[in-house]
Amino acid sequence: MRYRETDMIKRGSGVIVMLAAVVTVFSGTVQADEIVCITCHGALPGKYGEPVKLWKESIHAGNGINCNACHGGDPKDAANAMKKERGFLGVPKYNDVPQFCGRCHVGVLKDYLASGHGRALGKGGPNCVICHGSHQIVKASLELINEKSCSRCHSYERAKLIRGAMQETETMIVAIDGRITAYKQTGSDVEKLEKELFATRNRFHSLFHNVDVKRVTDESAGIKADLKKIEAAVTALDDQQGRRKLAGAIAVAVALMAALVTHLLRKTFD
Repeated sequence: MRYRETDMIKRGSGVIVMLAAVVTVFSGTVQADEIVCITCHGALPGKYGEPVKLWKESIHAGNGINCNACHGGDPKDAANAMKKERGFLGVPKYNDVPQFCGRCHVGVLKDYLASGHGRALGKGGPNCVICHGSHQIVKASLELINEKSCSRCHSYERAKLIRGAMQETETMIVAIDGRITAYKQTGSDVEKLEKELFATRNRFHSLFHNVDVKRVTDESAGIKADLKKIEAAVTALDDQQGRRKLAGAIAVAVALMAALVTHLLRKTFD
């Protein structure tokens, strides 16, 4: 009996040692996964720490896009984080910013280069960070087209017309997206509608860098027509859902009526 108890104790001790080893390795992994850029710069005052504060409020941070995704380098090794051998790129020159951002935003880069802003690059025209910022990047929306921002470089009049032409379209996209999301949360099959809206939204976003009022107005009208088709499909889902609810309510009412009749018949015969 004592031998068996001793053996069990030894086995238990072995398991504990193994678990401790696993925990130690796991702890080491967590520490190695820390982004040293954020750890170091986040503790620095003034201009050296400001980028981290701004980045934390950005859409990049919200999507897990860290410093090294843009600036390169080794995010796990503080001593070698900024070495070229580890892929460090640093801060791009003004005219190189579009290509720098375009490594990820390929379609947006194409739209920008074809726009009046892009064609003016190198001649006093704005690069990406002039409108979008360098660290506190926000989600692309019509809020970026505003008098305070645009009038830093030119009159707001044309931008105002462009925003006006696009405003109704964006409102439609947001509303339809909300309705599709609500159906998805109930388990409804809305994959086709999601894909259609995604493609239409991308067409809409391609206009964000265009400064041709007529083109923006014409293409916005076409996009709205496509959105109305998607909206009609969602409305059909609403009708279908309403019929299901009505059928369910009728079924419940019939069941209750049948139960009541059965109860009354039993009382009569009793």
